[in-house]
Amino acid sequence: MNTWQLIAVGLVMLLGLIGVLVPGIPGPLIVWAGVLWWTLTEKSALAWVVLMGATAVLLLNQALKWLLPTRNLRAAGAPYRTLFLAGAAGIAGFFVIPVIGGPLGALGGLYLLERVRLGSHGDAWASTRTVMRAIGLSVLIELLACLLVVGTWVGAVITG
Repeated sequence: MNTWQLIAVGLVMLLGLIGVLVPGIPGPLIVWAGVLWWTLTEKSALAWVVLMGATAVLLLNQALKWLLPTRNLRAAGAPYRTLFLAGAAGIAGFFVIPVIGGPLGALGGLYLLERVRLGSHGDAWASTRTVMRAIGLSVLIELLACLLVVGTWVGAVITG
């Protein structure tokens, strides 16, 4: 694989890392696709081992991402209907105020829905914070998994 191809694969993986932080972009899938591209071009035993390891790490990431935050969301007591409506408010906010309106709409919608459901400001804010921490944990788990895959790829390229 020549230098330009390695740079292109690295840029694809960088896009995947950015995709972890930007809603709507499937970051782990893009990182995995970059490793797959490198493996199919490189065709070495090391490349196939890296691809298998990346696949295992990213599948484990998906399992953890769905299992761990769910416990915190249930502990907060926020019903899934509230989370769905808060997500819809985030999508609407994205179009009302491009980019920054997405998180603001989701956060505002979540707080308002929790305020209506729980009645008091303190309880609604505590529930909103718990939900946001759970979502943040999910993003951190995904980012760590993608960074681990990209770091392994960089190590394989350097040693390979």
